[in-house]
Parts: sequence; structure tokens; C-alpha cells
Amino acid sequence: MAYYISPRFLDKLAIHITKNFLDLPGVRVPLILGIHGRKGEGKSFQCELIYEKMGIEVVHMTAGELESPDAGDPARLIRLRYREAAELIKVRGKMVVLMINDLDAGAGRFDSTTQYTVNTQLVNGTLMNIADNPTNVQLPGSYDSTPLHRVPIIVTGNDFSTLYEPLIRDGRMEKFYWEPNREDKVGIVAGIFEPDGISRSQVEQMVETFPTQAIDFFGAVRARIYDEQIRDFLYKVGFEKVSSRVVNSSDGPPNFPKPDFSLSRLIEFGNLLVQEQKRIQDMGLVREYNQVLRNPNQNQNVNAPAPTQTIPVQQPIAQQPVVNSNTSGNGKNGVSAEVMEQVQQILSRGYRLGIEYVDERRFRTNSWTSCASLSPEEQESALTAVQHCLKDHSSDYIRLVGIEPKAKRRVVETIIHRPNS
Repeated sequence: MAYYISPRFLDKLAIHITKNFLDLPGVRVPLILGIHGRKGEGKSFQCELIYEKMGIEVVHMTAGELESPDAGDPARLIRLRYREAAELIKVRGKMVVLMINDLDAGAGRFDSTTQYTVNTQLVNGTLMNIADNPTNVQLPGSYDSTPLHRVPIIVTGNDFSTLYEPLIRDGRMEKFYWEPNREDKVGIVAGIFEPDGISRSQVEQMVETFPTQAIDFFGAVRARIYDEQIRDFLYKVGFEKVSSRVVNSSDGPPNFPKPDFSLSRLIEFGNLLVQEQKRIQDMGLVREYNQVLRNPNQNQNVNAPAPTQTIPVQQPIAQQPVVNSNTSGNGKNGVSAEVMEQVQQILSRGYRLGIEYVDERRFRTNSWTSCASLSPEEQESALTAVQHCLKDHSSDYIRLVGIEPKAKRRVVETIIHRPNS
């Protein structure tokens, strides 16, 4: 199978690696190349193809190796793998690189709940030290005065803004944002479907049908095509006998005829995958369970005093103070004019209105309970629902929530009543 290598990717990676093996007078070459971009675009796979093309050996590390119950182990492992790569260069007389996949997943900080351990600090410090002194990398408890060969380090990740900023400064890390253009995407997808006899025009049409999907989406579509044949195989052999038939069978591995790889069939399975993605996005259950995601501005100290302003979640309607339901003004059905204005402001923008309450004890843990949920067309019912909630929960905190219907996300949260106010 002839896989496609992006010329831009090849150019960037080959130059960085080669430059680190050259002695350029008066030039300080960054040791680390950080390849970042959105998930599923084939960053690691493109690297592997280029290593194979250039005859480069690789010493691998992953994000899972950057944490340990024993402080110092990950940092020591990085030094050990680096020295191993330097020894391979010396022994085999060829280019070798150290590659760390998904660095941000092991050493990045994503929100207030991400633990920043001693190992995370040591990993950052070790990588910075190696980048500054690439020929003098020692193991803890020993010292070798013999200079090592310089080893380029390639790291991949999705979001390098989560990393320790001094590590990614230009003198230590060169950055390359990988976003395949249309030509790259068509070339890569054509390589995926090359054994199946899919023409380039069909590949182009498929890419245009799913323009926002990452590269791995098309590989998943190809894998899904085989589901029907495997299902038929399971029912033919029997679920009770499939294990003995597939593993260590005297008949050898099962053979499957070539599936139907017509364009209409591929698009059909692609739409099924898109529906599965959309279902996950629409449900958004993590926001119901993860308090930090529901309120990203929440202080880590749950015993801190409650905020006194509207809490914007994504795109706030306005930065307004807490509205007291008992403030003076011309109201309707016992609801103050300020609260009525808040309700109308949320609904007039096409947002769904949520009304929530919580007692004083649960207020500090941000554990709110829904009182009502209304669509933008239910303005009259909304005021009545607010009135009932204020009446039934006068000793609780009450807030209004604006929810964007399509994205299923909260765009504003406004406290309208406090107990004993």
C-alpha cells in the first residue's frame, strides 16, 4: 500500500532532523520539534512514513510514561531513552530520533482539576535541560564526562498552549501546526482506499461530502464497511464457536470477499459515523456531571464566597449584577421588572430558558436542581414558571440559565434570588 506523504510535512520534519545532525557555525538549532494540530489528522503516522522514507530509527515514548507513583521516574526514563538513542547513532552510524507522542496529554494542564505533580515539573525541567545541553545528559546518581551525540526530539500533541511556556519557547522548540489542505487530504484518503479500487474523483467527492472530518474518519469508514461480512461470519460459525475458529484454528484465519466499496456505500457509512458523533455532542452529559465544565470560572475552593455577578459560560448576554427578585419596580405576577427583563433578554435571543434552585449547603458545591425548562416560544409560561419557583423556593438560591439550542451549551447564568434577601 503506497501511503501519501505531505510535501509540507516532509519538508519540515526532514529539515529539522537534518539540521540537528549538522554543525552549523554560530547557529543555535532548537532540539525539539513540536508538531501540533487537531485530533485524528495523522501527525504520528506522517512522522512514521517519513522516518521510513529517510531510513531513520526511532526511540518511542508516550504520554502514559510521563507519570508514575514514584517521583522522578518519568524524568529518569526520558534521560535513559535519550541516551539510548545517542548510543544507537554511535553504534549503527545512522540518524536516530526520540519521539514523544501526545506530550500535552502527559505534561499539559487543561483545567483547574488537572493535577500538577512533582513528576510533571520534573518532566518539564528535564526536557528544558536536554534542549539546552543536548550533549550532556546524565542519569541521576552517575556522571559520564563523554559527550553524547545530539539527538533530535520530535513531540506531537493537540494543544501546546497547555504546556509549560518556557519549554515551548523558540530557542528550545520549533513549532509546526499540521492542518492538511485539500490536496493533502485527498492524497492521504486516496492512499487509504488504494487497495479497494476507488478512483481519485470518487475520493475527491467523498472528501467534499465530509469536509470537516479528520483523516482518521475515512479510515474508520473503511473499517466499518467490513462489519456486515463479519456479522455474517459470526452467525454462520456461531457465537459459541467463534473464539476457537478465529484463534489458533487448524483451518487458518477466515477469509472474507472484497466488500462493496462503491461511493454511495462509503457515504452511507460515513453518514452513520457523523450521526454517532452528533449524538455524543448533543447529549453533552459530561456537563451535567462535571461542575468545572458547567462553571469554568468556579474557584477551586468550594468554600469560597459565592460570586456576586452574572456567571458567563461561553458567550455571555451581558455582565450584569445579581438580580434580586424583591427589588422595587413595576413587575408582573409578583416578578420584578429586572427579572422580567432578564427572562425576555434570554428568550428573545432564541435561547432556551432554564430555572434552577439550590439550598445554602449545596450552593457551595454548585449542585443546582432544575425547576423548569422552557423554549423561546413560551414567554408567558416562563414568567409564570419563574413566579412559582420564587414562591416554592423562597429560602433557596434561584438562577436563570440561557441555553443555546443547537450547541446544547450554556451561554449565561444569572442569580435572581438569594435566601433571606
